[in-house]
Amino acid sequence: MRIWDLNPGYLNRQSLLGEHRELHGLVSIIKYNKKGYSKHPETLRWVGLGWALKQRHKLLVAEMNLRGYTDRSPVLLRSKPGTWPEIFLDEPDKQIIILKKKYKYIEPGRIPLPKNAQDFWAQHKYSVMARDITAYKNIGKWVTSKSGSKELHNITTEITTILRAPPEQRLIENTLLHMWGYVSKYSSLSGRNLDSLSNKALLKRIQQLSLLNNVKYLNESTSLSELNAWNI
Repeated sequence: MRIWDLNPGYLNRQSLLGEHRELHGLVSIIKYNKKGYSKHPETLRWVGLGWALKQRHKLLVAEMNLRGYTDRSPVLLRSKPGTWPEIFLDEPDKQIIILKKKYKYIEPGRIPLPKNAQDFWAQHKYSVMARDITAYKNIGKWVTSKSGSKELHNITTEITTILRAPPEQRLIENTLLHMWGYVSKYSSLSGRNLDSLSNKALLKRIQQLSLLNNVKYLNESTSLSELNAWNI
């Protein structure tokens, strides 16, 4: 049993659907006091954190929807809103290594597993922008420095933690407009027509245009799915 802490975009089809099943199994164990894997370390770190399980489920579903799957099994737990597990069974950079070994001879996820801090940052920068502009600027400077360009451990833990907070409403529109810049040439929308779209509708249009036109930078971005898991 494993609930990953990395963005679901890194998971291939089998791992994505597999975590979705295991998360529901974990919810059942916690909700109905079933024995099964009740003493498993993965179960224990989620006990009492119903809101976090619900939000991880939303992140999985957002990625599943992007890949054409439909979920009809919401998680309704709500305990300790805003609180995530205090520990990682494996640190995020170790989870990347685990997935690299797992996917060595099989299909990878939507987002390529990063080789260094610059790769990881490029994949997460718009997700961070939607939450914390100061962190966005500071991390951007750090990964371009000589010391930070190859250091993966610190940045993976820091960004994984940042992404556990919901996007800031005041920052979402600016983030979406940055993303729109990559697909705008494929659309006739502009000006007032663009302004009339809700954030949800604009993100959906960005998703469609990015996937249809194989816009590599956005297709390998966490923001393409994970923003849809929050109230934007």
